[in-house]
Amino acid sequence: MGTLALAAKITHVPSLYISELPGRHHGCRQDAIDGLKEIGRRCRLLGVDTLVVFDVHWLVNAGYHVNCAPAFKGVYTSNELPHFIKNMPYEWTGNSALGHAIAEQATADGVFTRAHADTTLGLEYGTLVPMRYLHMDPANRFKVVSIAGWCAWHKLSDSAAFGRAVRRAIETRYDGKVAILASGSLSHRFNDNGSPEESIHRISDEYYQFVDLAVLELWRRGDWKTFTSILPTYDATCHGEGHMHDTAMLLGALGWDRYDQPAEIITPYFPSSGTGQVNAIFPVVPIP
Repeated sequence: MGTLALAAKITHVPSLYISELPGRHHGCRQDAIDGLKEIGRRCRLLGVDTLVVFDVHWLVNAGYHVNCAPAFKGVYTSNELPHFIKNMPYEWTGNSALGHAIAEQATADGVFTRAHADTTLGLEYGTLVPMRYLHMDPANRFKVVSIAGWCAWHKLSDSAAFGRAVRRAIETRYDGKVAILASGSLSHRFNDNGSPEESIHRISDEYYQFVDLAVLELWRRGDWKTFTSILPTYDATCHGEGHMHDTAMLLGALGWDRYDQPAEIITPYFPSSGTGQVNAIFPVVPIP
């Protein structure tokens, strides 16, 4: 019997990476980096061996897909924002057994899913960027399984069912401790092309920040019944990243509208290049 030990919604903004580098933006995302490090520290304290990341930078048009190659190694440059993330080296261990278990369980539950272990698929930056900061001990790294979270033609209800299957796979088909991480923003309307460089620290429209903050208040109160009911409209009006399928998967694993735990905000809300961002931990409790 495996254990879902931790669940979180996390940021992966490219400015995390440039925050490390010399220049005018050095240190600009230190709070968010520290928040990811804190989530990693808690995972280590809980004995987590594998991080399952719902990555909204992996676009799929049909089905659900799991990248569970045994190892990942390369040098990454973002094709979306090559001036933000360039020549970033990475090397992580995968978990093929867990990836196959997830695909088998989800398919058995009616959500057809493919696991890709024998593959040349690389990792996208929704996985790669936070993975840089989640590790406290370089000699004892977490394994990683990446799941496509940008589901272009899928229903949020199917992604919620997929998330429930991920938890069922962890608890019935795996012997270990796992954290699931929804890697994506809140509102996701980028600043217009040609915006000044300092706009990487601004929201694109005050309306989006107003709604984001109202949503976070629901999270703090544990009012997931209201949040899940407004999620489709929130996605549509505030340009949810990946149509917020990462969030639907996360909540599906926690009980969807039956979940009632207040989220713990680890990194307070901040705007980044027009979008709304947060790091938050969702307490894991039995699904009623």
